[in-house]
Amino acid sequence: MKYFPVFLDANYITAMIIGGGEVASRKIELLLKSTTNITIMSKDVCASVERLINLHQLTWLKHNYQSGHFSQTNLVIAATDDTLVNTAIAKEARTLNILTNVVDQPALCTYITPAIIDRSPMIIALSSSGSAPILIRMLREQIEKTLPHGYGKLADFSYKFREHVKARVKGLRNRRSFWENTLRGPIGQAVLDGKQKQAEQQLIASIKQEIAPPSGEIIFIHTKDGNPDNLTLNAHRAMQFADAVFYDDKVNTQLIEYVRRDAEKFPQVILSEVLLNYQHAIELAKQGQRVLYLLAGNEILPTNEALSTSNIMTQELISGS
Repeated sequence: MKYFPVFLDANYITAMIIGGGEVASRKIELLLKSTTNITIMSKDVCASVERLINLHQLTWLKHNYQSGHFSQTNLVIAATDDTLVNTAIAKEARTLNILTNVVDQPALCTYITPAIIDRSPMIIALSSSGSAPILIRMLREQIEKTLPHGYGKLADFSYKFREHVKARVKGLRNRRSFWENTLRGPIGQAVLDGKQKQAEQQLIASIKQEIAPPSGEIIFIHTKDGNPDNLTLNAHRAMQFADAVFYDDKVNTQLIEYVRRDAEKFPQVILSEVLLNYQHAIELAKQGQRVLYLLAGNEILPTNEALSTSNIMTQELISGS
């Protein structure tokens, strides 16, 4: 990755914006979604910047760029139309190890601002590392259309009851299973429909009941040509909710990027066409884990007596072309 994705805690941002035009105005409006700890340095400002300064009581240094004002700053945005000034700003900020963004001059930036989809408190950030802004805009439009506006309500709802569920549902794997069923089921739908009280009553009733531990299972996925673009919805969902994944050298490693990031990874030295590591997969499934076994191609899965007599749930999916 050319850029490392990170979210900054707004409580600790002290931002300086140099410039007072419409570009600066857009940057100020974006920052104001998170913080008002913003200083503007510019002799003159346009009407929209002046309005934001007055409305949010922002600090205004009424002079053009001068060095020596960054001692209490940890984020700088250069939004002037003077390349030499922007270069000087970037040089000073880099010397002080300050996060720096120079509008339309990526070579001078130490960070870039991604495309943002705001479903507060859920935030989705998209970037092409500056290579294809139009493509990112298209992708953002697709996600905006498919992501309900009320998803932020689901996040708030989960946060409100997080400690209650933690006290009642023991074990990380059990809680993850509980929240998956809750947010995907009638309770989550009630939240999205604005029926907050109904959802809260249903959740309180559900955590008073005995929560059965999740039963383990093994899901075999034949990945055929291994092209990630050909993943089926069922295969993609299985990858997102796996606890452990087995794969050999013939499986396209790009597929591993689609597996839940904190799932245990078990690369196999012996190819699956020679030997499948049934025993290890069975052991994990008996512990209640959801085990994924990725297989290159689409060969017939050999029978295994230990698996047949284990009473462990299994699925076999074919994904790809």
